[in-house]
Amino acid sequence: MFDGFYAVCTTLEDDISEIIKVNKSRWEIEESFKILKTDFKARPVHLKRNDRIKAHFTTYFLSLLIYRILEHKLNERYTSNQIIDTLRNMCLFRTTNVGYAPTYQRTDLTDDLHKKFDFRTDTEIVSEAIIKKLFDKQKK
Repeated sequence: MFDGFYAVCTTLEDDISEIIKVNKSRWEIEESFKILKTDFKARPVHLKRNDRIKAHFTTYFLSLLIYRILEHKLNERYTSNQIIDTLRNMCLFRTTNVGYAPTYQRTDLTDDLHKKFDFRTDTEIVSEAIIKKLFDKQKK
């Protein structure tokens, strides 16, 4: 009779509808911890000093924030594994006196990244001047 119902016990004195709304979003928080632990490999931590532990988790928190923004810009079409693996493999090889050549396979995800962020690195050798412009453009 009560399958699918959860009892929520809290000391919060907010409006009940707000508490229920937050509780329904709990899966997103849990998914973020899963991404930190599995995809980003944030654990185990072999640090002892508090400043280094804080720096470690700040770095991972910022990485998660950037990932979530990227996921949103890509209309949530791809899994965390797909996005992270694709970004890790989007490498360029520096050629002698010519520029940079892509070493990754073109996919729907790489095409979407190129469209959303207005750059191309997958179809031709990219000169150093163009790479510099891409970096300058992303700083703005």
